[in-house]
Amino acid sequence: MLDLNIILSITILLILIILLLSQSYYKNKISTLQKNLTKTTSDKISLSTKYGQISEEFFPLEQSYPYNSKDFKFLGNPIDGIQFNEDKIILVEFKTNKSKLSTKQRHIRNLINNKQVEFELIEAKINE
Repeated sequence: MLDLNIILSITILLILIILLLSQSYYKNKISTLQKNLTKTTSDKISLSTKYGQISEEFFPLEQSYPYNSKDFKFLGNPIDGIQFNEDKIILVEFKTNKSKLSTKQRHIRNLINNKQVEFELIEAKINE
């Protein structure tokens, strides 16, 4: 008969092998789940961005829009548009949810706040 120590050693060895195989299996599972989560998160952000871009085109048509939407001209980038009123011109940026101004949009806002905006007439010379 096999000695009890040998049986115990073989049992412990088998348990260790099972644990190592299980560890490898679950590491692979976790890696796959992390990749899926990263892709899902990226897809969600992408959809949110697309939703925001589509919504921006319709914001001037909402009842809550404070100006005459007929006088709004959509640009899309780097700002959403320009509102032409009788007494002033307003550069407009629409944001949804917790969206924030981009670096470029903050720069444009700062230029306006610092009165660094000009009107320039450029005449095209066309040969007749």
